[in-house]
Amino acid sequence: MLVVENLYVNYGAIKALKDVSCHVEQGEIVALIGANGAGKTTILNTISSIVPAAAGKVIFQGEDITRTAPHEIVKKGISQVPEGRRVFANMSVLENLEMGSYIRSDKKGIQQEMEYIFELFPRLAERKKQLSKTLSGGEQQMLAMGRSLMSRPRLLLLDEPSMGLAPMLVEKIFEIIQKINKEGTTIMLVEQNANMALSIAHRAYVLETGEVVLQGAAPELAANPEVRKAYLGE
Repeated sequence: MLVVENLYVNYGAIKALKDVSCHVEQGEIVALIGANGAGKTTILNTISSIVPAAAGKVIFQGEDITRTAPHEIVKKGISQVPEGRRVFANMSVLENLEMGSYIRSDKKGIQQEMEYIFELFPRLAERKKQLSKTLSGGEQQMLAMGRSLMSRPRLLLLDEPSMGLAPMLVEKIFEIIQKINKEGTTIMLVEQNANMALSIAHRAYVLETGEVVLQGAAPELAANPEVRKAYLGE
């Protein structure tokens, strides 16, 4: 479904990504793990065209999208849940969700999507008239995910969904990620909590200083002594 080929990204003189290649098959959850500053978010931002590639290609469903504008990327079926949630603070929950459907004009479909999101996240249904800045961190994370799902993406890019959340909420969010995946959305997940990421992913890539150093089936990586020592706190 998605192929990232020999990707290089620079921030000025800093080489953020160096010859990164990875892929995502339809129906998978693929995790990107690694220390802070390893280049995980940069990969997602390059796929979304928020950050330009210096070299290399991003191919989605057979089409080269490397130089495509960010709003066109969403239209093609890729949606990103940004790190830090980035909800529209002075808009209600409902308005935030409506913003997520800006590329769509099928009113009935939008309504069905809204109902699906309220089923996934009953807390949002209870708070739909509330300003999003008054929500807890966990509720804002649910809203950010719901807003991205409103465009009905084929590929959902999730950036640090567990950041700053209580352990009980982290489990809830990860259950929902699995549910979204089982219902047909392919997921690329960037996550600091490597244990949680590897417990739900099918495959994973380990990044160090802008390069892929390991890749493979998630259970294999979770059992790898190097990965356990470096990222799983053992």
